[in-house]
Amino acid sequence: MQNINQANLCRHLIDAADNIPKSLAVAVQKQQFNKLTYQEIDFESLNRRSDQIAFALNQYGLKSGDKAVLMVTPSIDFFALTFALFKAGIVPILVDPGMGTKNLKQCFSEALPDIFIGIPKAHLARRLFGWGKESIKHNITVAGSGLWGGSSLKTLLRKYKTEQPYEMVKLEQEQMAAILFTSGSTGTPKGVVYSHAMFEAQINVLKNDYAIQSGEADLATFPLFSLFGPALGMASIVPDMDASKPITADPNNIFAAIEKYQCSNLFANPALIELLGQAGLVQSLKLHSIKRVISAGAPATLPSIERFTKLLDKGVEILNSYGATESLPISKIGSQQLLQTESITDSGGGICVGLPVDATEITIIKISEQVIENWDEKLSLPPYEIGEIVVKGPQVSSSYYHRDQATLASKINDGTAVRHRMGDLGYLDESGKLWMCGRKSHAVDSVYKNELKSYFSIPCERIFNTHPAVKRSALVAVQLNEQTVPLLCIELISKPSESSIKLFNELKFMADRHPQTAGIKEFLIHQAFPMDIRHNAKIFREKLALWAQQQISK
Repeated sequence: MQNINQANLCRHLIDAADNIPKSLAVAVQKQQFNKLTYQEIDFESLNRRSDQIAFALNQYGLKSGDKAVLMVTPSIDFFALTFALFKAGIVPILVDPGMGTKNLKQCFSEALPDIFIGIPKAHLARRLFGWGKESIKHNITVAGSGLWGGSSLKTLLRKYKTEQPYEMVKLEQEQMAAILFTSGSTGTPKGVVYSHAMFEAQINVLKNDYAIQSGEADLATFPLFSLFGPALGMASIVPDMDASKPITADPNNIFAAIEKYQCSNLFANPALIELLGQAGLVQSLKLHSIKRVISAGAPATLPSIERFTKLLDKGVEILNSYGATESLPISKIGSQQLLQTESITDSGGGICVGLPVDATEITIIKISEQVIENWDEKLSLPPYEIGEIVVKGPQVSSSYYHRDQATLASKINDGTAVRHRMGDLGYLDESGKLWMCGRKSHAVDSVYKNELKSYFSIPCERIFNTHPAVKRSALVAVQLNEQTVPLLCIELISKPSESSIKLFNELKFMADRHPQTAGIKEFLIHQAFPMDIRHNAKIFREKLALWAQQQISK
């Protein structure tokens, strides 16, 4: 008798292999000598290849419960390996290569992987930087020889052959199925423990809230999201680009893949939406096959959303999603509704990130660094009061891996469920829509008119960003005359043609006109903000704060 409390998300791949065996599952684009080629695999073949890999891994000595670092570029092997690991009950450790070698070493020290599966370049880095040397027992090279230690995937498959279906391991619903590390763009990377129940909840949201159906084709620009394609009976089309640096992508490669496979879905972060929007308008392009665009990772700017919408057929929306590695997605809002909120955002009302997705509850609590062990409804703040965003739902993680203090600081027990403190600030309006006001760590508390006042990054910055000379701004805290004061770092659209005194006076006048910014009197021009490479939207305010303090202390 089947245990309904056991799960494995690979059941969706097996279903697709049974029901639509010859339908396209994955296509990977490659550019060589200015020519685009495509490697394809159908659902039946992908399922069979992942079975063969799972069997070979077991024969090689790997077992359920082992942990495997997976550093393989998006490819047929990446998909087959990931599903093979899940089938075998081996826990994939997924990291963002863009987080830097120091952070990567820390991630591996915390996760203590048993296996390192990577391309030759990843194995070279492993040796150079000593990644995982305390715990790794097996090394497997993908798309290369076994010269890097251990064996190559090709050799394993040749040595341990099978044509028998693999009996996948089923785990308890809440048992650890994967470790996904946060990118580190908003703090130290932390390993988020994922269960198959979390993955199932995310698949349900994509089916119900985003109306994704079997038979669609998705232009997938983020490896983790691309894995959901085969689980949804949707083809994942992977363009030739560096997923950790979307702003370096060639828009023409992406447009070519959309056209070739008539993609109906596009997953893109704000940096890519900006890049594609600009390139598409120059070419007077229309993406007629696209029926849905999903944007996540950071809030996309309203001008870039408006620009990209011009490439789409009438009525097709960009669905802006809010969430984090610990809980994704939480809420969404369509571009038509979002564009109507522009005047509120520009006058300091925060960014609207929409209504909660299915089976998800969002609440706001008082801003505090104190640990909250157990949930109490009295903690909820009323509408329009800014506080920390707290979320509860089946897609919400219950812990970090080997980070007890971080788990304690971020999780609140609520009966059998766990609520997650996002570390983001915001408020709910009277209709239950969530408005984002920035990171908790980016708020600045300062004395204004003899009272302590809190300045929040998004409301403040969006006001100043309406100035025609300002490209972007960043609120930071500095010490001036032994007091904490708010300071605005400004990045200009072009080099100033005259003295900055006139600009600063205009900005001070803008500040005085809004309650959110009243009291901000310090401004500095910075040539180019330090930004995260993945989203090109998250400003490293901590670096700017150090720079600003040095400038005003001279």
